[in-house]
Amino acid sequence: MKVHGVFLVAVYFYLTYTQPVKGQLQPHEGCQTRCGEVEIKYPFGISSGCYYPGDDSFNITCKGDRPYVLGHIEVTNFTHSSQLQVLRNRSSYCDDGQGKKNISVDSNYDLGNLSTSTKNKLTLVGCNALALLATSGDKPYATVCISACESQPAADAKCDGEGCCTTDIFDEWDNNFVEIGSTRLQLPNQASVHHFNPCVYAFLVEDGKFNFSPSHDLMNLRNKTTFPVLLDWSIGNQSCQKVGNTNICGENSVCANSTNRRTGYICKCKDGYEGNPYLSNEHGCQDFNECATGRHNCSDHSTCKDKVGGFECECHFGYHFDTTTKSCKLDTKASARETPLACCSSCLALARLSGAGASNVDFKIFTEEGMKEATNSYEESRILGQGGQGTVYKGILPDNSVVAIKKARLGGDRSQVEQFICE
Repeated sequence: MKVHGVFLVAVYFYLTYTQPVKGQLQPHEGCQTRCGEVEIKYPFGISSGCYYPGDDSFNITCKGDRPYVLGHIEVTNFTHSSQLQVLRNRSSYCDDGQGKKNISVDSNYDLGNLSTSTKNKLTLVGCNALALLATSGDKPYATVCISACESQPAADAKCDGEGCCTTDIFDEWDNNFVEIGSTRLQLPNQASVHHFNPCVYAFLVEDGKFNFSPSHDLMNLRNKTTFPVLLDWSIGNQSCQKVGNTNICGENSVCANSTNRRTGYICKCKDGYEGNPYLSNEHGCQDFNECATGRHNCSDHSTCKDKVGGFECECHFGYHFDTTTKSCKLDTKASARETPLACCSSCLALARLSGAGASNVDFKIFTEEGMKEATNSYEESRILGQGGQGTVYKGILPDNSVVAIKKARLGGDRSQVEQFICE
């Protein structure tokens, strides 16, 4: 009996430590995907089984219709590009010029397995003041910013050291505790600035999300207490090479080593796909139509042809693909009989019959009414591609013949009409 019991334990141990395969770690069905107005995107999630297991940095708490990461950092947007948009408090140092001080350091926070992005800046608003950012962890880091002024800066003053200053964040900062503070400097023969700048403020803010206004910010920072900050995240602490096919990337996605952080990996949709690269359901990476959405680089003399996972540019009749310029060039060897010589200024579409050969192309001019009927009123699902002078649709004639119909985007200019025909 004793040996039998050991055998059962050994089997259970083996099963629980069986390594997952690529994309196996998926959220349970029925997971809450919204908190107030914010969409929660996997690998983040609310409650167990809905976020990437083993790392509570991906566990989201929904309080009062607002999502929080690590229980205390409010999140305003989740992205698939390994970043979180969050709100962080500012710190302040106030004094009345008579020795009475009021210090608020509300910007201390623990980041867990997250990191502060280099796209943020340490910012100080105030005259004759210093801001300090310090971290603790495996590699402690500190930086300062100093601002000086004796009088109210000009209304159009920039944040460049007079009343306001900024400094970049070190690109290898990956420590888990952050502290930001500010203080007033005691300078020789310092003039009083309290009447227009009673407090100094220090804060982290996403680059480009704060515009300094001396007349408003030096008095009370426009009563703002929080600012947008970017946090970086990655999956685990191993590279794609080390995790191999046990990464959590979903279908039609690839594993990529994290570049924002010094550890872990992220998932990206393959070229020609979009969606959440960590999911394998209908919300995961899905093929999209580059031609219909205009996300292609086909030249004016080519037609975009959609295909699974991408697109291709097909040169128009009378043109050939130039491998040097990577574009369609006019075929100077085209014979006169290959080019239509006549048309009317009111022509609306040109169709190439599906049965035509490569060297003897059959064309037909369509009226507005005939074109609508053949394309089912320009139904979007009938779009085959886009050309420089028009849109190509799949058309079905009354005799059930399948044709490619090109609807022109032309005025009465004859040169445009001729170019349309050449395409």
